[in-house]
Amino acid sequence: MTDIRNTSSRAPALRGASTRWGRIRATAAIALVCAVLGACTGEQFQKGYILPAGALEQIPIGASQDQVLIVMGTPSTVATLDGEVFYYISQRASRPVAFMNDRVVDQRVIAIYFDKNRQVRRLANYGLKDGKIFDFVSRTTTTSGQELSYLTPLFKLLSFN
Repeated sequence: MTDIRNTSSRAPALRGASTRWGRIRATAAIALVCAVLGACTGEQFQKGYILPAGALEQIPIGASQDQVLIVMGTPSTVATLDGEVFYYISQRASRPVAFMNDRVVDQRVIAIYFDKNRQVRRLANYGLKDGKIFDFVSRTTTTSGQELSYLTPLFKLLSFN
């Protein structure tokens, strides 16, 4: 006697189960990739003073130092040279991916200069383009002059003879 089993009825069920598990795995993989990429998205950082909207318009030339303190708040730092200067310093940086270094996007220094009578003499709004790169470790500033090498004096000596 031969055993005839109906395998055709079980085959679609097995194929359907493997297709279902394949879809679940694909969906889980896509969700995992989205979660990993979502964790790596860029970030924005605001450091320092946040300038209130319309604050500088409320400080006319000749305003008192007390009026500046009321409108702007406590300065980031104060200098006392030829009168007094209030500095409000802020910086915005961004990082395109979570593990990368920050890159400065905008930098602001608002300087309010006072005369001897503590009245506003001048307002200045310095940006990123106004700054100079300074290496605090070596304490040197790049110059716009000609860069000299060790061989330059030798070539100059030879050219005069």
